[in-house]
Amino acid sequence: MMEILSTPIFGVIISIVTFEIGLYMYRKTKIAIFNPLLISMILIIAFLLKFNISLEAYNKGGELISFFLGPATVILAVPLYKQFNIFKANALPIIIGITIGSITAIISVSFLSKLFGLSDTIARSLIPKSITTPIGVEVSNQIGGIPAITIAAIAVTGISGAVIGPFILKIFRIKDKVAAGVALGTASHAIGTSKAIEIGETEGAMSGLAIGIAGLITVIIVPLLIGLL
Repeated sequence: MMEILSTPIFGVIISIVTFEIGLYMYRKTKIAIFNPLLISMILIIAFLLKFNISLEAYNKGGELISFFLGPATVILAVPLYKQFNIFKANALPIIIGITIGSITAIISVSFLSKLFGLSDTIARSLIPKSITTPIGVEVSNQIGGIPAITIAAIAVTGISGAVIGPFILKIFRIKDKVAAGVALGTASHAIGTSKAIEIGETEGAMSGLAIGIAGLITVIIVPLLIGLL
């Protein structure tokens, strides 16, 4: 058993198994709170605590999975390619919407951090919460945040967006497919995009587009705003 724990195989296997369990629960119930990623996180934490397994042992495989996050994001370009004509027809409002959404995410985190008396380091760790993990971790490093906290914030943001996002769209009667996709992708990155893909191909394509643009905008404006905030 200890030999398995000392290899990356352990982290990879437990991540895949727990995610499949979460996926099975979601498919059976169709309840948004049973997000596969959330279920996987809870099961992994419970397993590590139950058997007193160190985080370092899990991370040997977990880091291997994280390595593929960046390349895996490229697959989101496929639905965008299929819906590229829609993007060309709505390019200006899409880019403006994503830009405003990204700036709002940064400013709101800074404001709430000061309101609740969070330290500057914690605040900087939370600022990249609305962009995909590979980009968010790099931004966190550049501005003096703690990557581990950033990753947790990104996961919580993504899951929250995937769960709450569709209800917000219904409450405000947002039926435009482009607007819905851009909103989910800008607010909750890849996890929100997975939900957008469930809703429709156009929503998924626009959400995938929003991930890339939101990440680029955040990388550019965070260093400019960080001093002011």
